[in-house]
Amino acid sequence: MKYYLIAGEASGDLHASRLMQCLKSEDKDARFRFFGGDLMSAVGGTRVKHYKELAYMGFLPVLLHLRTIIQNMKLCKADIVSWQPDVVILVDYPGFNLRIAKYLRRKTRIPVYYYISPKIWAWKEWRVKAIKRDVNEMFSILPFEVSFYEERHHYKIHYVGNPTVEEVAQFLEGYRETYDTFCHRYGLDPQKRIVALLAGSREQEIKDNLPAMIEAARACCGPQASFQMVLAGAPSIGQECYSPYLAGSNVVKVDNETYSLLAHSTAALVTSGTATLETALFNVPQVVCYKTAVPRLARWGFEHVLKCDYISLVNLVAGREVVPELFADRFSVPNITNELSKILPNQPARDAMLRGYEDVRTLLGHAVAPQNAARIMVSLLRQRATGRI
Repeated sequence: MKYYLIAGEASGDLHASRLMQCLKSEDKDARFRFFGGDLMSAVGGTRVKHYKELAYMGFLPVLLHLRTIIQNMKLCKADIVSWQPDVVILVDYPGFNLRIAKYLRRKTRIPVYYYISPKIWAWKEWRVKAIKRDVNEMFSILPFEVSFYEERHHYKIHYVGNPTVEEVAQFLEGYRETYDTFCHRYGLDPQKRIVALLAGSREQEIKDNLPAMIEAARACCGPQASFQMVLAGAPSIGQECYSPYLAGSNVVKVDNETYSLLAHSTAALVTSGTATLETALFNVPQVVCYKTAVPRLARWGFEHVLKCDYISLVNLVAGREVVPELFADRFSVPNITNELSKILPNQPARDAMLRGYEDVRTLLGHAVAPQNAARIMVSLLRQRATGRI
């Protein structure tokens, strides 16, 4: 069968590439055409556009590149119609993908599957109307989305498991480096434990969060202390972004080794995002830190505009506060220092958090998300081809 996939950013490229590999194992005749990245290209098929030509975020960048965005949209629509795939698989990236879904419903009979739901439960919940109307099947990687879609909006979806669970498990299964060896590679003291700093994957996040993280962690990571700070460098961020904050500090930075760092960490300060879930799956107690502009207004917006109770995936999955969330008006160096001190070894809050992580793992389950999704997708498409659905 012919599969047309659309991924608009680096994370989408990763998840789509793994889905493509699994589709190939379920369908030996699978053929691919896609908007995506290098990881998808490595699996095979024809790349029409690289996601870097699509990924404009924020009002001003979108406005400045509006003509390019419109041209890419037209190209995508025309290319799908010309190739006539058996299915179009959208991967997150809702601003672009939901417009493609709307067009396909109106102009074609090509089914639309969505792998990794947009986070409409947090923002722009009205988009659920378009999803119910234009998307044939939704494949979710977050268990709480089942009740959101099925109970709140009466739209049946497939929870296929969370890919981060498998990614972390696979890493740990094959990781053999000792703590002493890791410390030796980066000039760290093997007699001291590591406090990891995961300051985000975007420049603005790093500028906003890293200085306070470093200052807060200094209390327990000074020259005479038994802990040391290690920063996880984001893959797409250059050293020049970090240098102003690391100069004169005792922070060691490691690049492209976030999983290795977490495997050896005692505690972590983490900017909200997938990193919070990864940290939990490595069983590393954490404090979630996220600075916002106009903190009081941001707090008001969170409590009155956003439709969710938490900002971290750990708490969202658990449905309760497992990890402290210090954002908006709660983001401050004293607050971060205080919460960090509570999760260091031999502290009661640490044990309570680790018990909460067990609940999160149970809720996420152990299904291999891309393999599960591929199996269901191929089954549905074969039923469709034989007229059974």
